[in-house]
Amino acid sequence: MDVKITINNAVKKYGDFTAIPDLSLEIQPGEFFTLLGPSGCGKTTLLRMIAGFNSIEGGTFYFGDRLINDLDPSKRNIGMVFQNYAIFPHLTVRKNVAFGLKNKKLPKEEIKAKTEEFMALMKISEYADRLPEKLSGGQQQRVALARALAIEPEVLLMDEPLSNLDAKLRVEMRTVIKEIQNRLGITTVYVTHDQEEAMAVSDRIAVMNLGVIQQIGSPKTLYQRPANQFVATFIGRTNLMEAQIKVEGKEKSIVFDNGYTVKMKNLTDVTDGQKVVVSVRPEELVINSKSETGSLVGKVLYSTFLGLNTHYVVELSNGTRAEIIQESLIDDIIENGTEVYLTVKAEKINVFTDDGEKSLVR
Repeated sequence: MDVKITINNAVKKYGDFTAIPDLSLEIQPGEFFTLLGPSGCGKTTLLRMIAGFNSIEGGTFYFGDRLINDLDPSKRNIGMVFQNYAIFPHLTVRKNVAFGLKNKKLPKEEIKAKTEEFMALMKISEYADRLPEKLSGGQQQRVALARALAIEPEVLLMDEPLSNLDAKLRVEMRTVIKEIQNRLGITTVYVTHDQEEAMAVSDRIAVMNLGVIQQIGSPKTLYQRPANQFVATFIGRTNLMEAQIKVEGKEKSIVFDNGYTVKMKNLTDVTDGQKVVVSVRPEELVINSKSETGSLVGKVLYSTFLGLNTHYVVELSNGTRAEIIQESLIDDIIENGTEVYLTVKAEKINVFTDDGEKSLVR
């Protein structure tokens, strides 16, 4: 059931506008691969090119060794799950799930067996004779997923499938989707603009912007070692701070504007005095209530207690604001207006060229 997807030099144009200028990627057999990015970045356009719903102005698309550029969508052996469920309102759950199987003209007994199997898999058997209007949003999405999977497609394509659900249902359904995908081992391409959702379900993620892939990697890699400033700011939250490189012999450091100097062991080729942008995740800043030799200095503007963690917003001496997340302590929360001294976890922070286009961390 699993198949490798290979895309070489894909181009998509709408008149004079080029939505995807030149895109190549490989999706491994059985992989859960997510296209992630802001609205208008080209992720749904690319998904629809894979599905056969959009024309292809350049490049080649393969399922395994089979070229699919000019293949009708109905012959690509794909399952599709949409944002708006797209299940038939006049058909019961059972008939919705069986729809694709009937189109394949399978024997009646096989249709019945597979319909029951996939309703059970998606835990919707008890709703088999209900119409969609009698189901919740989460139940309707389970029906859509069961219908897409029942035909046993080579590739499962999902376009923002959880965006119409409330927050609790989204978390529940992404767990369901990941568990089912793991169990069936089907090659899956998933589109979302929600980075937390992408990180929760994906084996690998392609972060897109303006039709260009910025970085492909595991959720861990994208979060801990983003390739550029765009990825750093799109995946999770981060504080961006200006600094300079200091090179003394074999030692390399970054120096913040107040003179706070941090020795770095993982910088690539950099030059003394080079301007850089430093990305510091909120959990990579450490609050010290007592003055330390070498630190960023600021005042607490406000705090938010969230149980396990407490979030602080601190105004630094240069007027910029920094967000800090630290584990909640039994001690009192630091009061607003308190002067604090911040240090960074040198092994975790990321350093980019001053234009934000390239990482300077190995």
